[in-house]
Amino acid sequence: MERVEAEDTTRGLLDFIRRCASPYHTVATIRERREDKGFECLSEQGAWNIRLGGRYYVVRNGSSVIAFVVGSYVYGDALRFKVTASHSDSPTYKVKANGELRGPGPYLRLNVEGYGGMIDRTWLDRPLGVAGRVMVREGNTIRPRLFDADEDLLLIPSVAIHLNRDVNEQGALNRQVDMCPLFACDADGSQSFDAVVADRLGVAASDVLAHDLVLVNRQEPCTWGARREFVSAPRLDDLQCAYSLLEAFLGARDERSVLVFACFNNEEVGSGTMQGALSTFMPDVLRRVAGALSVASDAYRRAVARSFMVSCDNAHAVHPNHPELHDEGNRAWINGGVVIKESAKQRYCTDAVGRALFAELCARANVPTQTFANRSDMVGGSTLGNLAQRKVSMLALDLGLPQLAMHSAYETAGVLDTAYMVRAMRSFYDTDWSFGPDGSIAFG
Repeated sequence: MERVEAEDTTRGLLDFIRRCASPYHTVATIRERREDKGFECLSEQGAWNIRLGGRYYVVRNGSSVIAFVVGSYVYGDALRFKVTASHSDSPTYKVKANGELRGPGPYLRLNVEGYGGMIDRTWLDRPLGVAGRVMVREGNTIRPRLFDADEDLLLIPSVAIHLNRDVNEQGALNRQVDMCPLFACDADGSQSFDAVVADRLGVAASDVLAHDLVLVNRQEPCTWGARREFVSAPRLDDLQCAYSLLEAFLGARDERSVLVFACFNNEEVGSGTMQGALSTFMPDVLRRVAGALSVASDAYRRAVARSFMVSCDNAHAVHPNHPELHDEGNRAWINGGVVIKESAKQRYCTDAVGRALFAELCARANVPTQTFANRSDMVGGSTLGNLAQRKVSMLALDLGLPQLAMHSAYETAGVLDTAYMVRAMRSFYDTDWSFGPDGSIAFG
């Protein structure tokens, strides 16, 4: 890996993360990149006029997006989809609908609820912002508005050790009690969270009707280490994969396939929403693409059988202080390359066919690969790949990039690995391959 390539890719990643304060901002950022590349926005409520060689994207509920590029020589009996999928959300805290907690005394706090499985203590004693979607009345219309105050508005203070002598021996924090961020010292009662949101949007407080707002870690992303070999940032899980897939997809071309990029919301809470990987979003889009290309129902099913999906969500790197937490033979290292994730319990969707295909694609792209499996006596996490397969049953595998402190407010990965993933996914999109009915893989 050329150092210049890795550093350029990392700079792009960090800029992407800065712009993606919430899933709504992630989708907005992806939309901007697509429109710069000539993609046409489609509405699920409207008719789709899809042509060979066309480039399109569709957004569901403002926080999930699927884009696709139709090859110039796609036809019914040979149609196939090359799909990559990641997610737009990260563990955080969601502001409740009635979000203000007044007192004790002059304090004004926010009432928040945990979203996903974050490491609570990492959110203490650091400047926080708020971002997401706000529904605003504009005359006879209610419109969604992106909101990111882009300022230090909140902080969740720790209890001083003098008042809590056994703090270092204590277990979990109570999210209802300990994780309420301080917003103002409001002795006269004149401050209001809703008023601040309205002011930043330039509207009247009475016109703010509802919101989907989350806390945002304001700490700047950075590279560090003796050779600047590490990268740390909020929301690396899963924006690092989302960025890598996007970069590969925007430059990809396969004239005989439909190339697909998906970024789903709500992976961190199980994907079971209308915009999650467990929804109908993916099959709805693929069926409508096939229908617009005059592919019959039976031909669509044959196309799915010829297709392949790569689910990308970060993987655990070996912890420098706790290597005993990792499987002895299937462990990943920072800057060691793309991680292929496997699970006998099928928490990941990788099997031998997918592993073999991807190993060959990475070898052709000069990208190192690693294997991750959980210790057999530990319960691991899961991701969106096997959930998406319930709705669209195609061959697939789960990949990730190695990282430390997953679900911390500030996570760490390797400077080389993002560029490795971009290379690998370009190879996936650009290489001509096909499956035989016996599971064989032929390269053109």
